Amino acid sequence: MTKIAVVVHSLAGSTLTLASAVAEGATKAGDNEVRLLRVPDLRSDEDIAADPRIGRLFSERVAQHPVASTDDLAWADAVILGSGTRFGGMSAAMRNYLEGSASLWMSGALQGKVGAAFAAASTPHGGMEQTVHDLLTAMMHFGMLLVSPGYADQVQFRASSPYGSVAQAGGPTGLLPTEDDLESARFLGRLVAQTAGRLAPAQNGS
Repeated sequence: MTKIAVVVHSLAGSTLTLASAVAEGATKAGDNEVRLLRVPDLRSDEDIAADPRIGRLFSERVAQHPVASTDDLAWADAVILGSGTRFGGMSAAMRNYLEGSASLWMSGALQGKVGAAFAAASTPHGGMEQTVHDLLTAMMHFGMLLVSPGYADQVQFRASSPYGSVAQAGGPTGLLPTEDDLESARFLGRLVAQTAGRLAPAQNGS
């Protein structure tokens, strides 16, 4: 069984919707155990819920999901990271989570594990592809093996990017990804699961 952690930072739930599609694709790809987890924000859940712009969306779409810990990264055979875009890169909360996992970097605990990334931005040119690169660069520091979707599925010609799943989504209105965006995210999840399954040692020890 391949263990996959889909770890996302999302406030209004749009990037988490993309993450859910990634997790769905990984789950349906075979005998996999998939954890869909959220990175805690730098503000408390209570403070976010009280935010007049995004509080209702956070409470409805995000708050009920379990919070990721460093142990989830160590547990997984593959990690798929996602974040909303902030000034052309990952959110401060996601960076804080990864920097808090420095013990795994120092011990080489993630060396050779499979990694991939996805992102959203609320404007057409808000830097979502740069955010994917930002997340992939962080995973390179952990020594992970990166998986990118390229153009191996027809949906990649209609949506997304060759680096990882992206969508114009988010913002205070909680704009959600399109069906093509979700299909590309499911493809990424499936591709990561299949790749990690091929790389994992055979269960029978052969």
